[in-house]
Amino acid sequence: MNNLKNRVQLIGNLGMSPEIKNLESGKKLAKFSIATNESYRNAKGDKIEDTQWHNVVAWGKTAEIIEKYLQKGSEVALEGKLTSRSYDDKDGNKRYVTEIIASEILMLGNKNK
Repeated sequence: MNNLKNRVQLIGNLGMSPEIKNLESGKKLAKFSIATNESYRNAKGDKIEDTQWHNVVAWGKTAEIIEKYLQKGSEVALEGKLTSRSYDDKDGNKRYVTEIIASEILMLGNKNK
């Protein structure tokens, strides 16, 4: 059990084209969301489709690759770690965000789509 660590692996499709930010430090940041789909049969035998949305953040070279090659609908496999943070919105309400910090991205699917 000592070898367990915070690692997430997902395969899904981008819900929108990535948001790219160039920071003052010179680092590049990419933010996007991916949808993962799962289907199962309920007790009545009906097929149920379940879609989950995941917020993803990538930095540096990974963000550069994302900017160059990914767009809305792209299918990707990614690995990263799960993080949670909070912030106060403009009305002073505390908001909580869970994100995946991507360390590796693999482009899947047909590049001619």
